Amino acid sequence: MGFYNEQLLPRLQDKVMDRKATREVRARVCAGLFGNVVEIGFGTGLNAPYYPSEVTKILAIEPSRVCLRIAEPRIARCSRAIEMGGLDGQHIDLPSDTFDAVLSTWTLCTIPDLPTALAEIRRVLKPGGSLRFVEHGHAPDAPVARWQQRLEPLNKRLAGGCHLTREIPQAIEQAGFSVDQLDTYYFKDEPKPFAYTFEGYAAKR
Repeated sequence: MGFYNEQLLPRLQDKVMDRKATREVRARVCAGLFGNVVEIGFGTGLNAPYYPSEVTKILAIEPSRVCLRIAEPRIARCSRAIEMGGLDGQHIDLPSDTFDAVLSTWTLCTIPDLPTALAEIRRVLKPGGSLRFVEHGHAPDAPVARWQQRLEPLNKRLAGGCHLTREIPQAIEQAGFSVDQLDTYYFKDEPKPFAYTFEGYAAKR
């Protein structure tokens, strides 16, 4: 799976995640960002067009060199300063209590040790700083949830470690955040086991 994960998957995800529906969600989740922001799972830079003018700097956390190579034109077009902030969301090599916000779009499902990553996100945020997120995960409907459990092992292999069954808002709250806004819905035009979505923001308690 090395060649697939390292070379093919980033290119596939760049196409799949750059659709009209995902662009609309990215615009909503990025709205309200300001100051210095850490983006977990920067990927191929698909959020770059949606950073508000109030954003001073983006620190990009991204392990894939292929993703960053694909992102180069988007970084070049972005009027906000984008700098590399590290490779691993589980071990963010940035100072504590420093950043105004952390941005995560369809990333928390792939991080192997989610509690550690959320602890790191909380650590780098200023008191009261926000985590803005859109993620997919565990559906409330029992038949859909059963399919998620069946499909998750294969999905993790094919989609870069992506979990279908994570209860993202609960994990965020358990990490010491207050989820202040949360919208949940099935993402349109996708099979339900892959489509249940959590969109919102949380504040560092």
